[in-house]
Amino acid sequence: MHQRCCRRLPPLYFLRRGIHSTSAPTPADAATDATLLGRLTRLLLLHRFSAAASLLSSSAPLTPALLHAALRRVRLDPDAALHLFRLAPSRPSLLAHAQLLHILARARRSADARTLLASLLSARPPAPPLFPHLVEVYKDFTFSAASFDLLLRALANAGHLDGALQVFDEMRKLGCRPTVRSCNSMLNRLTQAGDLGTVVAVFEQMQHAGTLPDEFTVAVMAKAYCRDKAVAHAAEFLEEMKNMGVEVNLVAYHALMNGYCELGRTEDARRVLESLPSIGLSPNVVTYTLLVKGYCKEEKMEEAEGVIREIMKNKQLAVDEVAYGAVINGYCQRGRMEDATRLQNEMINIGLQVNLFVYNSIINGYCKLGRMVEAHKILHEIEDAGVRPDTYSYNSLVDGYCRKGLMTKAFEICDMMVRNGFTVTILTYNALLKGFCSLGSIDHALRLWFLMLKRGVAPNEISCSTLFDGFIKAGKTEKALNLWKETLARGLAKNITTFNTVINGLCKIGRMPEAEELLGRMKEWRCPPDSITYRTIASGYCRTGDMVGAIRIMNEMEGVGFAPSIEMFNSLITGLFIAKQCGKVDDILSEMSTRGLSPNTVTYGALIAGWCKEGDLEKAYNLYFEMSGKGLTPNLFICSSLVSCFYRKGKVDEANLVLQKLVDTDMIPDISATRLEIGKLANALDTVAGGNLRSAKIMWNIVIFGLCKLGRIEDAKNMFADLKGKGFVADNFTYSSLIHGCSTSGFLDVAFGLRDEMLSVGLTPNIITYNSLIYGLCKSGEISRAVSLFRKLQSKGISPNAITYNTLIDKYCKDGHITEAFKLKQRMIEDGIKPTVFTYSILIHGLCIHGYMEEAIKLLDQMIENNVHPNYVTYWTLIQGYIRCGNMKEISKLYDEMHIRGLLPTHMAGDVKQACPVAYNQNGKACHMKMYC
Repeated sequence: MHQRCCRRLPPLYFLRRGIHSTSAPTPADAATDATLLGRLTRLLLLHRFSAAASLLSSSAPLTPALLHAALRRVRLDPDAALHLFRLAPSRPSLLAHAQLLHILARARRSADARTLLASLLSARPPAPPLFPHLVEVYKDFTFSAASFDLLLRALANAGHLDGALQVFDEMRKLGCRPTVRSCNSMLNRLTQAGDLGTVVAVFEQMQHAGTLPDEFTVAVMAKAYCRDKAVAHAAEFLEEMKNMGVEVNLVAYHALMNGYCELGRTEDARRVLESLPSIGLSPNVVTYTLLVKGYCKEEKMEEAEGVIREIMKNKQLAVDEVAYGAVINGYCQRGRMEDATRLQNEMINIGLQVNLFVYNSIINGYCKLGRMVEAHKILHEIEDAGVRPDTYSYNSLVDGYCRKGLMTKAFEICDMMVRNGFTVTILTYNALLKGFCSLGSIDHALRLWFLMLKRGVAPNEISCSTLFDGFIKAGKTEKALNLWKETLARGLAKNITTFNTVINGLCKIGRMPEAEELLGRMKEWRCPPDSITYRTIASGYCRTGDMVGAIRIMNEMEGVGFAPSIEMFNSLITGLFIAKQCGKVDDILSEMSTRGLSPNTVTYGALIAGWCKEGDLEKAYNLYFEMSGKGLTPNLFICSSLVSCFYRKGKVDEANLVLQKLVDTDMIPDISATRLEIGKLANALDTVAGGNLRSAKIMWNIVIFGLCKLGRIEDAKNMFADLKGKGFVADNFTYSSLIHGCSTSGFLDVAFGLRDEMLSVGLTPNIITYNSLIYGLCKSGEISRAVSLFRKLQSKGISPNAITYNTLIDKYCKDGHITEAFKLKQRMIEDGIKPTVFTYSILIHGLCIHGYMEEAIKLLDQMIENNVHPNYVTYWTLIQGYIRCGNMKEISKLYDEMHIRGLLPTHMAGDVKQACPVAYNQNGKACHMKMYC
């Protein structure tokens, strides 16, 4: 299983000796200093070190030749050798280092040997390789092979991997076997460097050399396989080692679990955890924390928090700050700040210290949501707790204020950061640059750029890309290009990210020849284009409808080894519609399938928008159903494309129905923010609309509807007023959304005022509008006004529907007017409207509440005879009625019927939400749902 592709271990090259190197003393040299050498070595062997120092200071300096000769004579006395080495007036030669290392290795003075090697390897400038001199001394002294192993481990620990590999290779040629500890050090460093091929090769050669692996070797190898995403190999390896009798410890299984978690396979990691007791290992808090991190990575926050509860239930374990911190960070990453603060308080209550990681996670979470007041409070909380904020704390706040456009506040944080002893880094400058560019304050961004250069902070690829992108978005492409050339002249911006940003800017304004010219210059400047470069240029051609250019770039991309991605094909689909070549779309889809690529939401968006522009609504709608069937959720762009097509064909009612069915508040950018930023939202929607006024109007309707759906009526009203001031012309859907929202929230006067405003601008309210008003009146207890409005519908030319009747029937039942409710049901039938399951369920609920169980059962039989199938709510209402009566026999019968019909209690909430305007809780109380469910 270890026969994986790996690079050949580098051969050992004997580099020429540098300034630290000198040859061994010749006999003549020794003879010249024979007397001095004899006296010096006698004093050293007698451990008269002060006398030895005096001798050297009074007679002759300690030359390299004298040092080498003396070390050779005292090679059996490590103390004498060490003192002599320290008497050298300058850094001793590499040969002297090799002699002393052998002497210390023979005497098993490992600590002194490690100190010697650490000093040598940290020397500046770096010393040439020591290994050739070790070999030379080894042959002269005939000891000690342990010195090679000490050098191997020192090189590995210092990160000098090429040197370590050379020593490892040459040791085998000398017949010296490296220790397992040194091999582990080298394997671990190679793993950290991500060189799995060499890790496997070293492991195999280590075994060939007779060095048996231990539990640390196994753990490192498991980690290496998992870092390379070869988790299956890691699992096989651990099993193989176990079968060989090598101990496999908990650290190795942690590596395997982490490997699974990194691949999004946390359930597999859980299975590993559950298997540990059977092999004699006890999971610890680290084991469980790996699961926590895995679930957080997969966005399964409830499961992650559940693991915390598991740890707390285990009396052998104590939950720690790391486990809590991982879950809190997970909640913060997903904007669930209430859950994050709940767990923070829980930490404090059980006596755990809130550390800087947790505080920083919460600051970052608030900043991402734009909740800067709360974020700033956490900074004060950190200081009050005696924890010192770090650069991450301050940079998160700077970035948060910049995202909000509050640049003055951002600079205040920078000042605070400097006052507290921190340096403003490139990360800080990048956030400030992005803030200015987002506001369109390009001149301020440029001044900051030059200030950065003046202060000696070198811009990185993010700085360059941010500034260039800001210029391009502001329509100042020429200035962006000039700045880019100036930056290149300074030796900056020659990186792939910056090139791609400039190319993207050129493509957006249709300057395709210049974009391609830049592609060629990238190759000349040894900054090879990546797949994004090619995709950007191909997309540029697609936007202009130049499919020949797009296909040519795609072919060139494949020629250099990049496979076209789903994004590339999405651009080609859009380009074909722009080029009026929709007949070739099926060919593109077929090629995608051949390459194993499946359409994603963007693909369907391009197809639906394309067919809508072609006027083929049937194809577009079929594609919508196809994507829904595959579990893909339509986005704002898809929704607006379909609605625009309906509007163009004059099908306004159908368009409104599509909006009601398709709109999900998740489509709307930043709608969950506490304070809605209309300007920021407008920019996002204008980008999606692409300058199309009809699409923009539809999207604003979606936003208003979404706000009403969330119950944020004030935000919806304020937005509506703001939009009207900017020339927005509301339609039926806009008013219906607002009227429904106001009615539901009890703002009846506002709702009726909006109805009157509709009429004044020439719009005719439809049944949806009046149903909202009737519902609002019923909810507010004004049944007489609701009935009065109901009776006026016919005179307005509007026919009530099932929702109208069900709303009124429900109100009569709640008020105990059962007779009036049944009269309305009869009128409903006379008007040609068939009572629905909701109609019957409402009436049954009314009968049960007042104890009329016999009549309720008769009504159940009647609805079944009329081919109206009872749902869970119907049966649950009857069961609650019989519970109040204490008739358990009838309850049993009803449960039997429910099981026969496949109505299981666990699905109550889902069924009600999907289908019924009235839902019932377990106390038998009725609670209205939104009319547009």
